[in-house]
Amino acid sequence: MRHVFLAASLAILMAPIFPSMVSAGPIETACLRSDRAQATRAMCRCIDNVARQTLTRAEQRRAASFFRDPQLAQDVRMSRSDRDNAFWARYREFGAAAERACS
Repeated sequence: MRHVFLAASLAILMAPIFPSMVSAGPIETACLRSDRAQATRAMCRCIDNVARQTLTRAEQRRAASFFRDPQLAQDVRMSRSDRDNAFWARYREFGAAAERACS
């Protein structure tokens, strides 16, 4: 049991040194798969880091779907649903934070 705890502790401590050991989130993965010229590994990782700080995991997956189908974003933006409107407000905050942090 002690060895498992030690290994987990080392993995957590080493993550900032070896970022490739940390798995990519849904935003980073979708960003890297997009055909956008600005979608560099560093840019996508930065955006994903902001997403991890501002959106829930479910919201990250939902936002990642916008990379594949931009019409989904438009549908959410135009929706009259309170749930969609609340998500869109958080998504816009995420976008603004990502723009500040990753520019």
